Amino acid sequence: MFTGIVTDMGEVIALERRGDLRARIATAYPAAGIDIGASIACDGCCLTVIATGTEPRNWFDVQISAESIAKTTIGSNRAGWTVGRRLNLERALKVGDELGGHIVSGHVDGVAEIVAMRDEGDSTRFTFRAPEALAGFIAPKGSVALNGTSLTVNEVDGRDFGVNIIPHTKAVTTWGQARVGDPVNIEIDTLARYVARLREWGGA
Repeated sequence: MFTGIVTDMGEVIALERRGDLRARIATAYPAAGIDIGASIACDGCCLTVIATGTEPRNWFDVQISAESIAKTTIGSNRAGWTVGRRLNLERALKVGDELGGHIVSGHVDGVAEIVAMRDEGDSTRFTFRAPEALAGFIAPKGSVALNGTSLTVNEVDGRDFGVNIIPHTKAVTTWGQARVGDPVNIEIDTLARYVARLREWGGA
């Protein structure tokens, strides 16, 4: 379980096919404090740590299944994982931690696309286009996790929705490098998911 508050920008430093895809990610997190089997959200994807090390800098390895590659930006033609790619990282929530964003599972629901960006003062207004199957779960002033970042929806127009990203967020996450046309991992709000399920069940 996560909160969508990014705490490090990691970097993919190695990729290897061993049946599944194995990725080595450099991080500012001390390797000695990362347990094997721990969950770390990488651009919003909850991945399991299978190895750690400190040379040439702190790193951890994750194993990525074909399902994860197919359902997320990891395998994207435009913005898939390559050596040198920066990633938003968040370690799993601990009991007693501050809940600064919203409840995020790290289970990506699909891939959205940045369709417009414009500056508004010091902030940037991003417009995203959601997959049709997910559009109904996105509501004005609701929460959404995009590339692992908890963001507030400003407005919704069909499949398109807008969010404002402030300078601090752009500086400490990969949003400062985003471009129109980039695919992004999207996870809808857990509450929206269960409300929809309850409505569906009630109508059965």
